[in-house]
Amino acid sequence: MSHRCHIHLLIMLLLNMTQTVCDAQQAGPVHTNPEKSTVPSARDIAETVEPAESVERARPQASSQGKPLKYALPPIDPQQVRPPSPLAPRTSVSVPDRWRIMESLGRPTTPWFDPYNHNVWKGDKPFAAFAKWGPDWFLALSAISDSLIESRRLPTPVGAQSTARSGNNDVFGRARQTLLVETVILSASVIKGDTTFKPPDYEFRFVPALQINHARFEELRGINANPQAGKTRTDSYIGIQELFGDVHLRNVSDQFDFDSLRFGIQPFQSDFRGFLFQDVPIGVRLSGIRDNNQWQYNLAYFRRLEKDTNSGLNDISQRLRRDDLFVANVYRQDFPVPGHTTQVTIIHNINHEAATDYYDNNGFLVRPAVLGDVRPHNYRVTYLGLNGDGHFGRWNLTSSFYVALGTDERNPLAQQPQTIRAGFAAAELSRDFDWLRIRGNALFASGDKNPFDNKATGFDAILENPQFAGADTSFFIRQAVPLIGGGGVALSGRNGILPSLRSSKDQGQSNFVNPGLRLIGVGADADLTPQIRVLGNISKLDFMNTSSLSVLRNQQITSKDLGVDISAGIQVRPFMTQNIVFNASAAALLPGRGLKLLYDENKRGPQYSLLANLVLTY
Repeated sequence: MSHRCHIHLLIMLLLNMTQTVCDAQQAGPVHTNPEKSTVPSARDIAETVEPAESVERARPQASSQGKPLKYALPPIDPQQVRPPSPLAPRTSVSVPDRWRIMESLGRPTTPWFDPYNHNVWKGDKPFAAFAKWGPDWFLALSAISDSLIESRRLPTPVGAQSTARSGNNDVFGRARQTLLVETVILSASVIKGDTTFKPPDYEFRFVPALQINHARFEELRGINANPQAGKTRTDSYIGIQELFGDVHLRNVSDQFDFDSLRFGIQPFQSDFRGFLFQDVPIGVRLSGIRDNNQWQYNLAYFRRLEKDTNSGLNDISQRLRRDDLFVANVYRQDFPVPGHTTQVTIIHNINHEAATDYYDNNGFLVRPAVLGDVRPHNYRVTYLGLNGDGHFGRWNLTSSFYVALGTDERNPLAQQPQTIRAGFAAAELSRDFDWLRIRGNALFASGDKNPFDNKATGFDAILENPQFAGADTSFFIRQAVPLIGGGGVALSGRNGILPSLRSSKDQGQSNFVNPGLRLIGVGADADLTPQIRVLGNISKLDFMNTSSLSVLRNQQITSKDLGVDISAGIQVRPFMTQNIVFNASAAALLPGRGLKLLYDENKRGPQYSLLANLVLTY
């Protein structure tokens, strides 16, 4: 068959199809099943097609004159046709929110006690009981059990009333001490908002803590001012560690840069490692971020709470301390290089606690400290700080620099007003080699040269808790070393690194007449397996100036050599998470000549501590 025949047959088929369509249109509407039809309705056609008089269509077969033929669509009555048919009914099951999609597909619901999978009790899904308040209300509950057993050897004084051995008149007694502590921390947070990509609209948090502690000494008056209290003490206390509300004020960009306001008892840390101030005071804080989280800022006012003496927890049953802090800081991400964050901070501390004396729960006077003429005093000090944390290439660097400027109305040791001028610097440089991190540490805190002049040049913090040079494994940082024979003050406070000669780190006042400190050390963290980490540290400690020690002890302390702090520890996480963590460590302070002059360590050997700690988290 020729090509001309094929073309002729194709034209005939098209003519037949066109005629069929026209016949169907002239026959009127066709009634179909509305549940199954998906053909557009006559109403839709009538609203979109132009009148027949103006429509010209080219039929497949043209007229002999070569002009297109005219034809018209048939008239349509919208009343005689049915509306468009609906879509097929849904076969999926609706869910109240997107967090329960997996449950709608048949996945079993997570038990309430399972902390590893999506759980409504830890804020992974909206809490049904809060649905009456609106969508996206979450409840997050957590619990921590912190169990500690610690054995240590610290200088312990004896005297006419404090010795447990008749006829013993030595200055230093038996030095072994044992401590058992169980702390349970509960946390409940109510959160409004989808917090995956933006901050919460509202947050309300309540964190109570219960601690039971037992201490055993070998000498009297080590645990209580009254020698009749004996050599052991069992104490318990419930403190409120957090109780605040957080309100999201506004977003200032499409990247959810924001401003928020938090008020109540809340945690705050002044720098990356807790060198100056880390506490849970009461106050109000305005915070926010800018430039796609490149900038962060804090503006805050805090007033410190009294602490329970033996647990260190907040004691809200007592009046607030007259110790106020005004804080302003700003963080800049990726400065001066990508991967490093720089912070500038200003903290103004106003202490007006000269009105009354304050005794702790064990009967010891802590404000004012028992040194000098023991007269109460007020002080004002402003801290200017520059801090950094991050990495430069493969090198990790954390640094902190502070200058303290202010006045002390009447220092009890100098017995006159003093101008405060003190400085502090610390840095940790480290590098990772696969599973091993090598660290180098350096710290300098200025010391006072002359306790009797009108200048106080020894640096002291507000309430420090440094994560530095081994932290909890280090003997000098973890233990409160008393200054026996130098009044009712300690050489350094528990969980503190500065030899500030304070009566108490938690309850006492800052003291800027102190010997200062120089620390140079190295350390290493080794992740032997995903479950086991081993760490060790060696630090050389020296006083910056011993003038204040010589005055307090009424003897010439000719050496600045404090000693060498050696510590080692192990951390075990059996499930490779933070839900179960076991820590154990051993530390010793090998005395230098300066420490031997203070504690007669030639006869008594090194100070040491051994501890085991189990942390369970839900």
